[in-house]
Amino acid sequence: MALPPKKHSKSRTRKRRAHDGIVVCTLIACSHCGEKKRPHRVCPHCGYYREREIVAVEES
Repeated sequence: MALPPKKHSKSRTRKRRAHDGIVVCTLIACSHCGEKKRPHRVCPHCGYYREREIVAVEES
């Protein structure tokens, strides 16, 4: 059973929360256009994923 909040010191609580920080997402270069994109996702710039066009992107 959980203990009341006052039983855990501030330092103990903060030690537990030390791993909860925001992590910067990894970016890789698209194999088709070379722009940065998140891995395992369709490139938002050219619409390609694994050398195939998945989404038609309008050029502006």
